[in-house]
Amino acid sequence: QVQLVESGGGLVQPGGSLRLSCAASGSIFSFNAMGWYRQAPGKQRELVAGIISGGRTNYEDSVKGRFTISRDTAKNTVYLQMNSLKPEDTAVYYCKVVTQRMIEYWGQGTQVTVSS
Repeated sequence: QVQLVESGGGLVQPGGSLRLSCAASGSIFSFNAMGWYRQAPGKQRELVAGIISGGRTNYEDSVKGRFTISRDTAKNTVYLQMNSLKPEDTAVYYCKVVTQRMIEYWGQGTQVTVSS
């Protein structure tokens, strides 16, 4: 069983920055992939950024150049640095991991609100 604890959400003004953290209970070296998703009210959950075991990353088009996913294997933590935030980035952000057995685990979500 993998437990994920997210933190770092909050209220920020447009143009501001936040860094989300996702701390995993197990070694992230054992995961095939980790990612950040978001779900805005009335919309489907979507992938924002992902990182695979080899370190390759991918991003949803609207966040390219603004968001950066990274990991700290010593702390078993994945981060999402979000810069130049826009109101349309407002959503609940979720961390997900996929184990080597292709089992998915989700975090509880953290609210990000971008508003003046």
